[in-house]
Amino acid sequence: MTKRIVLAYSGGLQSSAAITWLTERHQAEVVTLSLDVGQAADLVSAHDRALAAGAVRSHVVDAREAFAQDIVVPVLKAGALSDARYPMSTGMGRPVMASQLVDIARIEDATIVAHGGVGRDRWRLDNLLRSLNPDLTVVACAAEHGMAASQLQEYVERHQGRSWPAGDSRGRADDNLWGRTTGRRGDDAAQEVPDMVFTRTRPLARCPDEPAFVEVGFDRGVPVCINGVKMSIVELVASLSIIAGEHGVGRLDRVKCGPDGTRSRVVYEAPGAVALHAAHLELARFVSPGALHAFSRTVSTVYAGLIGTGEWFSSLRRALDAFVDRANEPATGTVRLRLFKAACTVAGRTLEPRNL
Repeated sequence: MTKRIVLAYSGGLQSSAAITWLTERHQAEVVTLSLDVGQAADLVSAHDRALAAGAVRSHVVDAREAFAQDIVVPVLKAGALSDARYPMSTGMGRPVMASQLVDIARIEDATIVAHGGVGRDRWRLDNLLRSLNPDLTVVACAAEHGMAASQLQEYVERHQGRSWPAGDSRGRADDNLWGRTTGRRGDDAAQEVPDMVFTRTRPLARCPDEPAFVEVGFDRGVPVCINGVKMSIVELVASLSIIAGEHGVGRLDRVKCGPDGTRSRVVYEAPGAVALHAAHLELARFVSPGALHAFSRTVSTVYAGLIGTGEWFSSLRRALDAFVDRANEPATGTVRLRLFKAACTVAGRTLEPRNL
């Protein structure tokens, strides 16, 4: 029986080259999986590129609703932010990726799953996959077997018959409904990030000269409407991201320390996430007793840590969810946000408190 590998496929240069590389190295058929988690990407083209690069089959899955309901909602209710500030859009997308990879591996009768994660992301993905199915072999193409960016061009040249997508020699970007993360290799951390890096937020000079006021309605900690209009969580996050991004809200710049001690600049762009976290935190402050709110901040830190280390499917995370759900029982009301020149501030609130 022919060995089969399921590869997490973005449609980019590295994952396209990985199809042929995995086929040759492991003497196996490669099946690709591309997920729609709200990113700005043409997944129809990704499907075609996967087949052109040698995949025997290409799965394209719309996982936006699963991502929003199963990941975004509990993370928002927990108030989980890295360092109490940074939305973890990349880490939040990984449990959905791992779950879908395991599901497709079962359907395809595959014994190996592969991904392009490097550094902390590789560690996180490996943990998630092994927690779901420890019998699967996990291959981290870029980190484990030398598919580094510096080697891609030589590999592409050896396969001139392929139609490779363009690559980004400067850094890697990860994009989904909750936000966009860009690793900036070689950046001078003392210099301002150029506006051209950002795709979801306007530069300050081009922001409107009048503020926008947005009312976000919550039901037990879950955002359910904007300005009185009820929406699904997918629609709500997407709509608020557009509004906040028009006013330059959601740009974050950080230098991160990797597992090996190396430091790299990471740029986040998450207008909807920044606005929703601000609104939810304001609501939580007003409906929670002081001791409960203080303890909730501790839970938020632990929750964020579990996302970062790939322990989403752990019993601890499920136990924390029980606390978070109970703490959010009284969090029903509306928070009015003022969006102006890259600033998101609370302009008012209307609460419907319930006793715990």
